[in-house]
Amino acid sequence: MVGEERRKRALVLTIIGIIIAVYVLFPFYLVVMNSFKVQADIVASPISLKGVSFNQFVTNLGAVVNNSNFNFWRALFSSVVITVVSLALLALFGAMAGWVISRNNKKKWATVIYMVFIASMIIPFQVVMLPLVSTFRDAGNFVGIPMLSTIPGIIFAYCGFGGAMTVFILTGFIKGVPYDLEEAASIDGCSPEGTFFKIILPLLKPVITTVTILNGMWIWNDYLLPSMLLGLNGKYKTLPVAVQAFVGSYVKQWDLILTAALLAIIPMIIIFLIAQKQIMNGMIEGAVKG
Repeated sequence: MVGEERRKRALVLTIIGIIIAVYVLFPFYLVVMNSFKVQADIVASPISLKGVSFNQFVTNLGAVVNNSNFNFWRALFSSVVITVVSLALLALFGAMAGWVISRNNKKKWATVIYMVFIASMIIPFQVVMLPLVSTFRDAGNFVGIPMLSTIPGIIFAYCGFGGAMTVFILTGFIKGVPYDLEEAASIDGCSPEGTFFKIILPLLKPVITTVTILNGMWIWNDYLLPSMLLGLNGKYKTLPVAVQAFVGSYVKQWDLILTAALLAIIPMIIIFLIAQKQIMNGMIEGAVKG
């Protein structure tokens, strides 16, 4: 009887898992299948496989890459620069902040700073999005560095919005690193800076990989923040924003829109499939040690 109940439970869980998988993967199916079709077939039947052709995908791909309004290579370059620099700064400054907070966790000021990071994680972006543009404009005028329609401005924004989760995960992981290692380094004459870069930072490689991948998927796929700070018609566009070039007021080129969207999401899909085990391990370790 026990074995029969277990089989029934496993069957039910399998069916539920399949339903959830179909629900999650269905939008991706629509993007992939319709990027192999012409506009007329997409409008007529976006779900069916009718009209799917590899030659049509090649045609759509060529039209997307060579479109002057989309400017694929420029958008790709902007996305790569913004993502890579933002991730590097988030990892470095997040590790520094997490190290200081975890080693001073009994002091009130460290606890207050940590709770501020935690509290900022629950504030929806929609709450701050309206005054964000004016705030960045005023900040740019104050420091003399343009913060709107520039790559440094959007990188600064990503460091701010991604810092909370990065510090939260890294702080939890660093708490599990034995303090004896730092004491031994101090006895040997190592400075605090040397202790961090030579001892602590190398030990954080697994969890830094995790937060880098999580932040990378968010930054690469983000549309709302770049569209606000860089503008839809600005000099610099990320790939998700550049796809807007195929969306007109009266005509939407669905074949080109979906092909461009597929080009934009393929890099993150590949990275996630390769590093999904690392993501889960890092999240579990950070949560347990926190």
